[in-house]
Amino acid sequence: MLVIVAPGQGAQTPGMLVPWLEDPAFEARFRWLSTVAGLDLVEHGTTSDAETIRATEVAQPLLVATGLVAALQLFPHPADAFERIGAVAGHSVGEIAAAAGARAITAEQAMVLVRERGLAMARAAAATPTGMTALLGGDRDEVLGSLDKHGLTPANDNGPGQVVAAGTLEQLAALKADPPAKARLMPLAVAGAFHTHHMAPAVDHLGALARSVSVHDPRTRVISNRDGRVVHDGREVLRRIVGQIASPVRWDLCMETMADLGVTGVLEMPPAGTLTGILKRQLPGVETFALKHPDQLDEARAFCERHGESAGMETSPTWRMVVSPAKGTFHLDSEAADSDVLPAGAAIGGVASLRDTVSVTAAHGGQVVEWLVEDGDLVSPGQPLLRLHPEGAA
Repeated sequence: MLVIVAPGQGAQTPGMLVPWLEDPAFEARFRWLSTVAGLDLVEHGTTSDAETIRATEVAQPLLVATGLVAALQLFPHPADAFERIGAVAGHSVGEIAAAAGARAITAEQAMVLVRERGLAMARAAAATPTGMTALLGGDRDEVLGSLDKHGLTPANDNGPGQVVAAGTLEQLAALKADPPAKARLMPLAVAGAFHTHHMAPAVDHLGALARSVSVHDPRTRVISNRDGRVVHDGREVLRRIVGQIASPVRWDLCMETMADLGVTGVLEMPPAGTLTGILKRQLPGVETFALKHPDQLDEARAFCERHGESAGMETSPTWRMVVSPAKGTFHLDSEAADSDVLPAGAAIGGVASLRDTVSVTAAHGGQVVEWLVEDGDLVSPGQPLLRLHPEGAA
């Protein structure tokens, strides 16, 4: 099982695009996305200094454009990729690149969204002096308890030994003066407290824009930052991207889902290295590949061939599919079991795990074509549960 991941803000480095832009096809595509974003991303990826590309409104479009164009270098025929990719995930802003890669939104929509996301988050960050600090090591419960004590949010939860706290500068100063035992504190060079309530104005702005964005159901499993669940409804993918601006990144739960899927290989899109480093620690035995330079493309394609496995999601427009959001036991809703037609939003059942029970709904509704599971079946994340013929179709 192959999973493709896209990094978040902080992964960018000065000059990171110099070798990639030597390819005329890469340069042409990258200039197009730069035009859509209204930024000279070629300059920012080659000659801009670290301080310039650290700015939220620059870093985010730069990262998403890099991931999207590099994906076309890795998979020159994008439709072929879905026979190899079992799932995609992105860390923070990387979710936008992942959504576009899964075809839930277009590359152009992704660039408009990330441009507005970056600008809105920069404005929100300027309203109140806030920041973020990484806590490395220490007992997990003690670390989370210390953050709660000081009113801080665990904005990035990257698994045991790596949690990022976010809040006001006063709250972060109090944490520094009274840190949890055996935890090393590392202040991050970011503009504000991302993935907290301080970003609420940015959510409002992007949410208003997102109402006019057309979407498609993804062509492969999309693992959500919010809770590690697999999302297969395009509109829900977009809603989560918007809400994620002010909610913590649960990368620990994303990795749990990868393990539940039986992942054997994870490839990180450029600028790569951050996520593969975390994955090596948290998922030992899973092979990782950090795609950093175009000279690695042939090796990366071989990696994808070795681990590739289709998500098994058909693309026929004549019916819709409902998939499991998580690993667990499927319990069929009795009313849905007796229905030939389900309205949009109807409950079809729930998936129960040791952690909780997740309700599953038929987002689009339609005529029941085929149940693919039975009551009491064990299911995996993204496993098809039900096929529906769209309402109103001939």
